[in-house]
Amino acid sequence: MNSFSESYKNAGVDITAGYAAVELMKKHIARTVTDGVLSGIGGFGGLFALDLTGMQKPVLVSGTDGVGTKLKLAFLMDKHDTVGIDCVAMCVNDIICCGAKPLFFLDYIACGKNIPERIADIVSGIAEGCVQSGCALVGGETAEMPGFYPEDEYDLAGFSVGVVDRDRILDNKTVKAGDVLIALPSSGVHSNGFSLVRKVFDLEHTDLSAYAQDLGKPLGEVLLAPTKIYVKPMLALFEEVLVKAVSHITGGGFYENIPRSLPEGFGVKVEKSALKTPAIFDLIMRVGNVPERDMFNTYNMGVGMSVVVSKEDADNALAVLRAQGEEAYVFGEVVEGDGGVIIC
Repeated sequence: MNSFSESYKNAGVDITAGYAAVELMKKHIARTVTDGVLSGIGGFGGLFALDLTGMQKPVLVSGTDGVGTKLKLAFLMDKHDTVGIDCVAMCVNDIICCGAKPLFFLDYIACGKNIPERIADIVSGIAEGCVQSGCALVGGETAEMPGFYPEDEYDLAGFSVGVVDRDRILDNKTVKAGDVLIALPSSGVHSNGFSLVRKVFDLEHTDLSAYAQDLGKPLGEVLLAPTKIYVKPMLALFEEVLVKAVSHITGGGFYENIPRSLPEGFGVKVEKSALKTPAIFDLIMRVGNVPERDMFNTYNMGVGMSVVVSKEDADNALAVLRAQGEEAYVFGEVVEGDGGVIIC
């Protein structure tokens, strides 16, 4: 490509680095191509043909999110090939809560300096997240913004679109007292509450190899573990069981996210003893002297996704999820009243 501007380069933007980054990321993007993709990378828009076979009233569902201050940890560890998974997960896990299948994803990377190899590492993670969720990476944007971001930092956000038949949208109308809550375990902290994590551990001034005895792995490695993607096991569950409601447990923890999927007049009772909470949460609570309620109001506490089914369907739901590799388990029930979340 015969495109180069010495003046722009002197201002801090090297457009040739952008071209180099695109060449490096092409092999990662190729992994995500699905039947609906009509365009290659580099066009002005990503083209995707909808397959509406079997759908009577298709509805598009969209979601957008970023990775937040977890990126600070990626900078500290100089490891950039997993945060893209987080970015995809935060979008597609929301979409699946409506009963929709994610179709495609677009990313936005803003950086102080475009280092092609680092951008390609970021995109490799995005591509992996797309593969895990069965959606295509159809486009994106890398913006080099000198003076706005430090040279060794960047921000990352994404956007995804899915589709669901209108009659299969999860609307919680059949939720009733006695229905059970099924937990799909998280991979750790995921991508929420990192401002508190950074304060608790003073990450910028802490040995990230510390606490290995408590956690089984170094602190940095445990915290950087990417957000788990639940799309494929949930799609399998939708085919076999009447799912009444789904909550993606993100920022706001149990207290904010579980009620979002319930109709008025209902709350949930969570059996704390049933929870399989990773050691990282106990460590955050102990080192930071964080009250237990604040923990449940900030973090997923080991439950990445909560699913409501009837008591009669619980065993079948567990069997389907376990066949998909999820170590799912029952951790509570729906109760009458506006008490929200009761943890006992």
